Amino acid sequence: MFKTIRNAWTIPDLRKKILFTLLIIVVFRVGSVIPVPFVNTTALQNVMQASAAADSTNNNMIAYLNTLSGGAFSNATLFAMGITPYINSSIIIQLLCVAIPALEKLSKEGEAGRRKIGTITRYVTVGLGLIQGTAYFFYLKNSTDEHGTALTSYNKGFSMVFAAIVIVLVFTAGTALMMWLGEQINKYGIGNGISILLFAGIIARLPFTVTMLTEYWKQGLGTGEEGSAQPKYFAFVILWVVIFLAVIWIITFMQDSERRIPIQYAKRVVGRKMYGGQSSHLPIKVALGGVLPIIFASSILSIPSTINLFAKVDKSTFWGKFFSLFNSDSWVYIGLYFILILMFAYFYTTIQYNPVEMANNLKSNNGTVPGIRPGAPTAAYIKKILSRITLIGALFLSVIALVPLLYGKLTHMSGLSLGGTSIIIVVGVALETVKQLESQMMMRHYKGFLD
Repeated sequence: MFKTIRNAWTIPDLRKKILFTLLIIVVFRVGSVIPVPFVNTTALQNVMQASAAADSTNNNMIAYLNTLSGGAFSNATLFAMGITPYINSSIIIQLLCVAIPALEKLSKEGEAGRRKIGTITRYVTVGLGLIQGTAYFFYLKNSTDEHGTALTSYNKGFSMVFAAIVIVLVFTAGTALMMWLGEQINKYGIGNGISILLFAGIIARLPFTVTMLTEYWKQGLGTGEEGSAQPKYFAFVILWVVIFLAVIWIITFMQDSERRIPIQYAKRVVGRKMYGGQSSHLPIKVALGGVLPIIFASSILSIPSTINLFAKVDKSTFWGKFFSLFNSDSWVYIGLYFILILMFAYFYTTIQYNPVEMANNLKSNNGTVPGIRPGAPTAAYIKKILSRITLIGALFLSVIALVPLLYGKLTHMSGLSLGGTSIIIVVGVALETVKQLESQMMMRHYKGFLD
C-alpha cells in the first residue's frame, strides 16, 4: 500500500489529486473544531463526560454519531452532524429504488438517471440534516451539566427562537458543506469523497483510543488513578493490540474474497465474424453488504439507549431495567446484535441481487453455467450460491462487530472508541483508495508500478 502511494506521488497529476484530497481533509478537521453559536461547549463537554462515566457502554445514538464525526458531535461544532445524514439518505434512496418503479427506472437510465438520483439524494440529505439538527437542538436546550449550567446561552423570548433557528441552520449547513466537500474529492481528488471524510473522522478518534490504552497500561504499572498496580492490564492491552491487528488482517482478506461462478458463452456467427465461445466467471463478493448490516443493526439497537438518555429513567424502575438490557455489555444486546446483522445481511442481498434477472441476462447473452440449464434452474443455482455466500459474509461481519463487545465485557476495559464498525470502515476505505490509485496509474500506462 505504501509503495503504491509512493509511486503515485511521483506522477504530477496524481500528486495534485492527493494534495487536493489532503486539503479537503484539513478543511474538514478545521470545521470540526469551529463551535456553533449560542452553545456552551464547556458545559456540553461536562455533560458528555458525565454520560460516558455513567454509561461506560456508550452505545446510544449520540455516542455513535460522535465516533463517526471524529468527536465533533460532542463539541457541537460546524460538522457536528457529520456525514451521517448523507449516508442515511443514500441508504433510503437505494431502498426506495427497489420499492418505487419510477426511481427504479431512473437507476437504469445510465449516467443521466444517476445524476437525477444524486440530486434527489442531496435534497433528502438536507431534509434529514434539518430533522437531526432540530433533535440535537432540543437535546441541548433540555440538558444541563452537573452544576446546573445550561448548554445553550441565549435569553428567553425572541432570542430563544433566533438562537434555535441559527443553531439548526448551522448544523444543517455543516452537513450540506460536508456533502459538497465529498463531491469535490470525487471530482478533483482520489477515491470516494464521502468515504474518505468518514475515514478521517474515525481516524481522528485514534489518539483518544491510544490515550485510553496508555491509562490502562499505567494501571498495570500502578501509576494510574487507581494507585495500586493491576498486572492483568498488561496482558489486556497487549491482547487488545493483537486482536486489533488480527481483525485488520481478517477484514483485508474478506474484502477481496469472492465466489466465482463459471460462465460459458456459446459461439454465434454475426455476418462473417464469430463471437463468443470463451469462458468467463460471475464474481460474487463474500462481504456483499459491506458494513451496512452492522450500521442498520447498531442504529436500531441504539434507539432504546437514546430514549433512555433523553428520558433519564431511574435504573431501579421496570423501564430502567428494561433499557439496561440494551447496554452493549448485556448478553441480550449481544444476542440481538448477532441476529440483526444476519437478518440485514440477507435483506440487503435480497434487494441488491435478483437471481432471476441475473439468469435472464446470462440467457440473453448466450451464457450458461456449465452443468446447469438456462432459465429457472440457473436462477435457483445462483440463489443457492447467494444464500451460502451471504451466510459466510454475515458471520464474518458478526464476528468483527462482536469481538470488541465481548472483549470489553470480559476484560471490563471501556472507553475504547474503535469498534468493529469503525475498523471495517477504515480498512475498507484504505483498500478502496489504494485500488483507485492503482487503477489511475494503470490508465496512464506506467509499467512496473507494483514492482
